[in-house]
Amino acid sequence: MRRIIGFLAILAVLGAAAFWWVTRPVTADAAVLAGIEPDLARGEQVFHAGGCAGCHAAKGAEGEDRMILSGGRAFPSDFGTFHAPNISPHPEAGIGGWSALDLYNAMHHGVSPDGAHYYPAFPYGSYVRAAPEDIVSLYAFLLTLPQSGTENMPHDVGFPFNIRRALGGWKFLYLADGWQVGGDLTEAQTRGRYLAEALGHCGECHTPRGPLGGLQAGKWLAGAPNPSGEGTIPNITPAKLDWSESDLAAYFSSGFTPEFDTAGGHMVEVIESLSRLSDADRAALAAYLKAVPPVE
Repeated sequence: MRRIIGFLAILAVLGAAAFWWVTRPVTADAAVLAGIEPDLARGEQVFHAGGCAGCHAAKGAEGEDRMILSGGRAFPSDFGTFHAPNISPHPEAGIGGWSALDLYNAMHHGVSPDGAHYYPAFPYGSYVRAAPEDIVSLYAFLLTLPQSGTENMPHDVGFPFNIRRALGGWKFLYLADGWQVGGDLTEAQTRGRYLAEALGHCGECHTPRGPLGGLQAGKWLAGAPNPSGEGTIPNITPAKLDWSESDLAAYFSSGFTPEFDTAGGHMVEVIESLSRLSDADRAALAAYLKAVPPVE
């Protein structure tokens, strides 16, 4: 009996050590950004491609107010309600005290400057594909925006999802930087893939999730329940979205569908950001969507 108890104790210690190792916050060191110079114009385009204002500006903000990234918007989910943080350059309430490496670790590894896991409501599962040059330029652009002293709201997440350490296990299962759509893509489709899968994080809304909240890669962009509980988010693979590339590009610019309907819901925010991209980038995004494998 003593041998059995001893064996079980060893297994428990090994299991705890393995859990602690797997769930540890992983970050990069400064070498990953060495020699990269920021480009403010590029950073502004990354800002719009990533839809930063769509989550971090106040709800209903228009015009220049969309550049005040005070946070506070609520995002309901099956795991609780998450609140977007203040990412203005305020030195205490926002990210004014961060470095470019802090932003890189947040976007690539989902880890805060103080070493805590972020919830994947912040779509680092997509941003992990973002180029270091884009993150450095985005950081520089964010520091040019207005400051806001608005304090961050705590997330409304109950047990066991409020155990941050366990998010390391979620990352072990789901956080990867591979592309969802492979194959022999054109230059425009490759650029569109980067915009959709990395910066624009289209899959975070348009792809269904499994029981632990991971994206179901086999149903990429095939539509999903709306986390708010109101309706569904549409299938935008070629199986259901039969618009032409020119129709798609025009929609990304104006918000008008080929039937002269208009974008609704959160897509209004997305269009507001996409309309600020170049014609070439909107065309590239459209070309990518036509190359996505159809899913009924």
